Amino acid sequence: MDVFVIPVGRDRYELYCESWSHVREVEGEPQGGLFGRLWRRFNDVLHLAEEEYRRGDVTHDALSLRGRLQGRAVAWMAQRIAEQRLLWNLRGETTAIASHPQDMEFDQVLVLIRRTLQKDYDRHRKWMIIDGILFAITGILLGPFFLLVPGIANIPAMYFGFRFFGHWLSMRGAGQGLHRVRWTGKPCPPLSELRDVVMLEAPARSARIRDIAARLRLQHLSTFVDRVALRHA
Repeated sequence: MDVFVIPVGRDRYELYCESWSHVREVEGEPQGGLFGRLWRRFNDVLHLAEEEYRRGDVTHDALSLRGRLQGRAVAWMAQRIAEQRLLWNLRGETTAIASHPQDMEFDQVLVLIRRTLQKDYDRHRKWMIIDGILFAITGILLGPFFLLVPGIANIPAMYFGFRFFGHWLSMRGAGQGLHRVRWTGKPCPPLSELRDVVMLEAPARSARIRDIAARLRLQHLSTFVDRVALRHA
């Protein structure tokens, strides 16, 4: 698996990958019973959201209210998938190559990776518990109401259910990356350029990032860097 250590500031980094392979089932994870059925439903939603992401923005003005709501929900899910794809893919990996700025030693990179994954693990475990409780509450309390209104889905339960499974996948991926993945490093000169580029003003920055993304063959890198830059602003 290829992972990129992306500079998003002078001394800040984020891990990134751009693999859009199907989120596969991993040995040892529950497949049967209620959990298995919910997992398969979650995967159906993932497929729909990934198609939305690949197509780009879709206009929902001509759709019904239900269609517009579903379209916006799917677009939101697509963004969450893009953000968590690295951790979700790590669940089934035992080796990974970390491409990093060439002025960083691999020992430094490995410390950064482990610190980032530990932080991710703790954060996703907390939110998995919170969203799991809210998923159960909305499913039990609101379920009977939505059964009486044909054609309308239990949006709150779907929302918290998606978040629960997303955090569960991310937590497992972070744990796999921490304890079972063997990491190797690969110096990458364009990533060294990126550290200076992200400090530029928005118009000049966007053009330079697109150039670096093209050289690295990372189609969505520019969107990722812009989103992370806003989060750290």
